[in-house]
Amino acid sequence: MADATTAARDRLDRALSTLERKIHELKLAPVVADDDLFALPPPPSARIEDERRIAELEAAGRDASEALARAAEAVREVLSEAEADEAA
Repeated sequence: MADATTAARDRLDRALSTLERKIHELKLAPVVADDDLFALPPPPSARIEDERRIAELEAAGRDASEALARAAEAVREVLSEAEADEAA
């Protein structure tokens, strides 16, 4: 049981580490400028860049969600194995 718990903890640590790394990368990325009522509309290339950035953020969110779901499933497996061992 200790091996399964350790493996689950390691998977959780890796998932959280990946999530923290992606968040750090996103924080370092350039920020979209604030809206200015009197500013000229941004060129089409800027809108393309904004769309690319939004797509990156959405992908990072999906990746983080999937990593946390895998980690949660690993924890559930370990807990069910522990319960089965205690019942036996």
